[in-house]
Amino acid sequence: MLKARLNNKRLEAGCDEVGRGCLAGPVVAAAVILPANFKHPNLNDSKQLSEKKRLELTAIIQDKALAWAVSFVEPIFIDRINILNASFLAMNRAVGRLTMQPEYLLIDGNRFRTKLDIPYECIIKGDSKNGSIAAASILAKTYRDYFMALIHEDFPVYDWHKNVGYPTKKHREAIKSFGATPHHRKSFQLLPAQLTIDL
Repeated sequence: MLKARLNNKRLEAGCDEVGRGCLAGPVVAAAVILPANFKHPNLNDSKQLSEKKRLELTAIIQDKALAWAVSFVEPIFIDRINILNASFLAMNRAVGRLTMQPEYLLIDGNRFRTKLDIPYECIIKGDSKNGSIAAASILAKTYRDYFMALIHEDFPVYDWHKNVGYPTKKHREAIKSFGATPHHRKSFQLLPAQLTIDL
């Protein structure tokens, strides 16, 4: 089972984001402060869990966490500042929305930028190594998937309730046939070069 913290004597927050590789929708980040002794047998990288397990764990995390927060950065800002900076912004916002300030941040991945006065550590594949990061990945994915299912109702041809904005064949065929929506990232290559569209 994944341990919640690297050091039980300090207040650590795990941070992760989802949606960087999508053609549509926001990038979503979460920050979670778990109790030092928190453990759950199913707690793992959100990509390794079924939707049912993610939803079960989301309820447990939100109930048991000392603090948690989720932040969305929309496509218009992704196009303006690029996806990497948008990911950093989403994580910074999530940390800033926590109801208590952590003493240390555990960041999934190998890069992070912040103006927050909180020391941090980047952990490659941290969502499969640390419980707090795994919890953040679960919340971020649950909230993003729910949002994509909601906007799917307004734009059903893109199949977002299934592909959640990732570049599947059906998604790209819909872009080719119907064009881009306000939820698409105009700075991304929505179609292969030989199938360009007017934005």
